[in-house]
Amino acid sequence: MTVSTVALGEAAVVLSGFAFKSELFSESDGVPLVRIRDVTRGHSKTFYTGPYSKDFLVEDGDILIGMDGNFEAARWKGGPALLNQRVCRIKGRPAILDHAYMFHFLAPALKKIEDATPFVTVKHLSAGDVRGIEIPLPPLPEQRRIAAILDQADALRAKRREALAQLDSLTQSIFIEMFGDPVENSKCWPTIKLGEHTAKMGSGATPTGGDAAYKTSGISLIRSLNVRDGVFAYKDLAFIDDAQAAKLSNVVVCAGDVLLNITGASVARVCRAPINVLPARVNQHVMIIRPKSTVDGVFLERMLLSPNMKRHLLQIGGSGATREAITKAQAAELTVICPPLALQQTFATRIQAVESLKANHRAALAELDALFASLQHRAFAGTL
Repeated sequence: MTVSTVALGEAAVVLSGFAFKSELFSESDGVPLVRIRDVTRGHSKTFYTGPYSKDFLVEDGDILIGMDGNFEAARWKGGPALLNQRVCRIKGRPAILDHAYMFHFLAPALKKIEDATPFVTVKHLSAGDVRGIEIPLPPLPEQRRIAAILDQADALRAKRREALAQLDSLTQSIFIEMFGDPVENSKCWPTIKLGEHTAKMGSGATPTGGDAAYKTSGISLIRSLNVRDGVFAYKDLAFIDDAQAAKLSNVVVCAGDVLLNITGASVARVCRAPINVLPARVNQHVMIIRPKSTVDGVFLERMLLSPNMKRHLLQIGGSGATREAITKAQAAELTVICPPLALQQTFATRIQAVESLKANHRAALAELDALFASLQHRAFAGTL
């Protein structure tokens, strides 16, 4: 069956967010405000206390797209909220476009745009780009059939992700049981300044030349998109040659280094550097924190990931500012707990057992992701 295509702007309404005044942002009062970092996590920790137009209110189920960084669409699930700048909402015209069908189509379509966008430090998407996306438009019953199949396949992936989330919760539970809240220091552990117990603390730079500077192999260049909370993301890992790496000789990454995102929407994300990306360097958006022998790296990573410490880091980074940032001086002055090293190492052993279970779940999820991608391709090629 031949299926016609139309520009998404003809089949849906694309609304760009509003530039709400940052001085009216709050951490607790007002209406939740959807910023770029909130799109995929589905809830907001920023509130707006000023006047607003109801045109910019979003509700559960609305499809939102972050317009900077990774171009990802997500169904909003955080209740009534305001649409901030650099986030857009897409609503299909119900007479011709099924909501779920459009949602499943957007992921591969946005990925194509992202891949075709010349590399810059942060990639940008415009509302015009979104409106210009060509979407195949079979009859509504066929759209619904395709959406139902993809919804079922996606539900299997969601269950696997939920299992991973439960293991993450277990990790945090183990940490709290052994050490308590690291910000409140309810167990009265000795405290230290982080900088006094690190052998290395610093960030790098992006090689000149934009995307032309990156190679297909060589020395890994770790960027903020690779640093996820508790997980290193291998997708889109960049590589540089020996000459470029020599210019970054002050930010050589070692296995087990704790990596902290220090700028942008992903500020305060933390993970450890895995051995299989070495040799590696970091760019200017990622800070290496290499603890001395008095602090275990697994313990440090999990402490920085604890909810109260995460909130503290976001506050340090200026979560109400247009551009978030954590400086080296701020990181060095961070007060952290320092329980006995033997207890930290016991914690690390327990966490490594949980990490083994998580690795199995991630492998299964990767298989489901591959199956889903295949179904997605067939669906929009007209062969499903």
